[in-house]
Amino acid sequence: MIISHPAPRGRNFIFVHIPKTGGTSMALALEARAKADDVLIGDTPKARKRRRRVQGVEATGRLWKHSTLRDIVGLVPQSQIDAARVFTLVRNPWDRIASYYHWLRAQSFEHPAVKLARGLEFSAFLHHPQTRASLQAAPYGSYVTTAAGAERCDLFVRLEHLSEDLPKLEALIGCKLGPFPHDNRSERGATRDLYSDADRDLVAEIAAEDIARFNYHF
Repeated sequence: MIISHPAPRGRNFIFVHIPKTGGTSMALALEARAKADDVLIGDTPKARKRRRRVQGVEATGRLWKHSTLRDIVGLVPQSQIDAARVFTLVRNPWDRIASYYHWLRAQSFEHPAVKLARGLEFSAFLHHPQTRASLQAAPYGSYVTTAAGAERCDLFVRLEHLSEDLPKLEALIGCKLGPFPHDNRSERGATRDLYSDADRDLVAEIAAEDIARFNYHF
C-alpha cells in the first residue's frame, strides 16, 4: 500500500495492493516518483527504508502491503481516506489464482496456504475448502471498502489492459510513471494448460462477482 498525503505534502492518493495482481510492479513505479512524506507499506526498497513511519501506530487493522481501506484508519484519519483518490490493480481471476498457487509453492514460511500448495497439485489445492473459502471471501471490491461499508475506488487498473488504463491513472494522480516494471513474477506455464474443465468452472463460481464486473473470460 502507498498513501500519498494531500497537497502540498503529496499527491492525495491511496494505492491499495491486492495480492497477485501486479501490485509490486505498481508499487515500484510509484515509489520511483514518491514524495518525501509518502507512506510506503511493503517490501520494496524504499518501503523498507520508511518502515519506521508505521512502527507503533495503532490502526484498525494490520498494516502491511496488502492492507485494505478498513485497516488504515488510525494511520490516517477517515476524512483523508474519503478525500483521497483511491486506485488498485485487478487481474483475470484464472490467471491470478494460477500465479498465487505457483508463488505459494516457492515459499518456505509457515502459513496454512503455503503448506497446502506445497503438498497438493493445482486442482486439489483449488478445490480444497480452505482455498475456496479464502478466495470467495475477498472479491476485489472488498479491498477498497471502508469500515462503513462504502466502496471507495476511483480507478480499477486492469493488468491485462495496462496500456489503456495507465494514462487514466497518471491523469488521476497527476504524475507520469514512466516504464512499468514487472517484478515478483511467478514461474509457471500457460494458465490454460493448468486448468481442467472442472477447475475452470470452479473459478467461474468462486470469482463470479469479479468476472462479471470486469468482463473476464477464461
